[in-house]
Amino acid sequence: MTERRLGVIMNGVTGRMGHRQHLVRSVLAIREQGGVELSDGSRVRLDPILVGRNAEKLAELAARHDLDRWTTDLDTALSDTEDALYFDAQLTSVREPAIMRAIAAGKHVYTEKPIADDVEGALRLAHAASEAGVRAGVVHDKLYLPGLLKLRRLVESGFFGRVLSVRGEFGYWVFEGDLQPAQRPSWNYRQEDGGGITTDMFPHWNYVLENLFGRVEAVTARVVTHIPQRWDERGDAYPATADDAAYGIFELDGGIVAQLNSSWTTRVHRDELVEFHVDGTHGSAVAGLHQCRAQHRAATPKPVWNPDLVERTPFREQWSPVPDNGEFDNGFKAQWEQFVRYLHNDGDHPYDFLAGVRGLRLAEAGLTSSREGRRVELGEVAP
Repeated sequence: MTERRLGVIMNGVTGRMGHRQHLVRSVLAIREQGGVELSDGSRVRLDPILVGRNAEKLAELAARHDLDRWTTDLDTALSDTEDALYFDAQLTSVREPAIMRAIAAGKHVYTEKPIADDVEGALRLAHAASEAGVRAGVVHDKLYLPGLLKLRRLVESGFFGRVLSVRGEFGYWVFEGDLQPAQRPSWNYRQEDGGGITTDMFPHWNYVLENLFGRVEAVTARVVTHIPQRWDERGDAYPATADDAAYGIFELDGGIVAQLNSSWTTRVHRDELVEFHVDGTHGSAVAGLHQCRAQHRAATPKPVWNPDLVERTPFREQWSPVPDNGEFDNGFKAQWEQFVRYLHNDGDHPYDFLAGVRGLRLAEAGLTSSREGRRVELGEVAP
């Protein structure tokens, strides 16, 4: 069996997402299974080098996972011609210059989102990658989750008929840090450090909506900082300058209306931390990260509004689970494998830097809508 090596420069893996999802559950899991298998039967073995600012953390992480390559010098890592792929999971505020250095070094790039601080920066990256002839991909992990894969199956089968609307709820209560430690890092709540739920989640909603239902044509949003003070990792109080909730109405092509609430200040009363309720002329479905339940029009009950009587109808029980009909891998890992195959001309990977630009554009439009109190229309993103 032919084996090919792919050196991967992994920048920012000491953070929660970079470590858990990208290093452990993706790159190391792929190594454990013997690499990424290509259609010709050969395999691509991933060989990561860890990059970051904290030498002590990098050394501990490398030792824990039996890795012998790490450095605090990004330029040294980029200078090795044997490492062809650069991956970035750093803070958003430092991502653009690091990716630009990787492109200048001739590396292909796979990155978390947002890919830059703003649309202009994201476009600079897209143009630089195109001019350099390197391949670029942006993480679109939610499209690979079991619940949304089953939802996609319903969409592609025509189950919904004409899709009318999408309602989404995302979020949970993130502790302020005084009563209990916060589940998210403090920079998430400081605008000056690139924090804010709008710039975090609207890029996700853009790719979910445009890949399942249609391009976002306009947005009306209200962005709020509900909790004005939080406590950081050292227990020190700090002002929360970034938004912790965003309420949006998204108009899609084809007349579909999507309403999505994103909040770190809500207590969960639903089956999963994110759920999408889709209504169509022929059927409806509710999808989360893992589960998806549907109701066809032929099986739709006929409720009658009567506020004088206690409702006895078991509405939830009238929905049918959409079967797995297969095994689902970790969503981050599945996309890593797709991108690696793409690098070896073994399939496509449509989620490029321009997809990242569109996500940032929606986030900026949402912030503008909230700030100016108006509906914001979105045009096409020029290549």
